[in-house]
Amino acid sequence: QGRLVESGGGAVQAGGSLRLSCSISGYSAKNYCLAWFREAPGREREQVARLTTQPLITYRDSVKGRFTISEDAATNTLYLQMNNLRPEDTAMYYCSIVQGTHYCYTSDFRDWGQGTQVTVSP
Repeated sequence: QGRLVESGGGAVQAGGSLRLSCSISGYSAKNYCLAWFREAPGREREQVARLTTQPLITYRDSVKGRFTISEDAATNTLYLQMNNLRPEDTAMYYCSIVQGTHYCYTSDFRDWGQGTQVTVSP
């Protein structure tokens, strides 16, 4: 049984930075997709950034140039560096993984951690 544990969230002012981490265990596929999602109150969960073994990295338009997704394969950790944060980035952030392929649809992501809260004040 795989496990995803997010950390690194917090409360910052607009323009600040945070680095989210996701500890990944129990997954061993050679090919995979990793992603960060976020969910704000009253809104649907949305994908923020994706990293695959293709290799391919993609971002949603609103975070391009501000967020960076990366992984440390040696420690099985996924990161999301978030710079120049805006109040609209406020949300619960989740990491997720799809194993066995690097061609993933958003709907393929079904394993979730408990999330880490990011709050950005004006």
